[in-house]
Amino acid sequence: MEVRAKKSLGQHFLVDLGAAQRIVAALAAEGDVLEIGPGMGVLTRYLLQRPELNLKMVELDGESVQFLRSHFSGMDGRLLQADYLKLDVHKVFPGKYSVIGNFPYNISSQIFFKILDDRDRVPEVVCMIQKEVAERIAEGPGSKTYGILSVLLQAWYDIEYLFTVEPGAFAPPPKVRSAVIRLKRNGRTELTAATGDVTGRQVEEALFRKVVKTAFGQRRKTLRNALRQILPADYDLTDPVLQQRAEQLGVEDFIALSSQIAR
Repeated sequence: MEVRAKKSLGQHFLVDLGAAQRIVAALAAEGDVLEIGPGMGVLTRYLLQRPELNLKMVELDGESVQFLRSHFSGMDGRLLQADYLKLDVHKVFPGKYSVIGNFPYNISSQIFFKILDDRDRVPEVVCMIQKEVAERIAEGPGSKTYGILSVLLQAWYDIEYLFTVEPGAFAPPPKVRSAVIRLKRNGRTELTAATGDVTGRQVEEALFRKVVKTAFGQRRKTLRNALRQILPADYDLTDPVLQQRAEQLGVEDFIALSSQIAR
């Protein structure tokens, strides 16, 4: 039985076993692990060889579920046919769990936002995504690819760009190059300003996200213009930070700016 790749699900099945082994080897975690989108099980086969892992998988595609059940033993209780974006992971793992997978490229950003929402239970993520998105997430300030996901993920995770995967490693080959990245939870427990005259002030995450998204929503403008609608009426518009553009600010700068706006 073969699984037909479906464009609607963004499926491109990894067939390069060497790349699969490298992805699994990059996962340092032990204990509970959730594989997102196992497809035909190219990562699964190597994950199952690691006895220290309590592996569970979530797969939306019915054909893939049938394939996995017919090719791997012990899938009962391990394999969930569900949409990860709608999955209540608390019912799968009551405590901390790590994430691994070849993420469907068309929903990778949504997957990361869900991981962010559960970040205190997700200490590590190893995933393959579109190379352009991987670069965006891993880049620092000053790069044209640096953006919303860069800041929001880097606030809570240390991010490593591990290696690039060429289109020929997949069936069918995608039109873009892919990359594997690793996210490890950093020590941040709250968004606290570490610079400026607001040092030590805690920032609400909702405001932080709003500032970041608004700033990058008009990234060609200076922050003075991009953030005009959310700046307090008495905000000092001569603040040098406002003369910069979003891509010039690091995570700590955005936290400090958010704290200033909340004053």
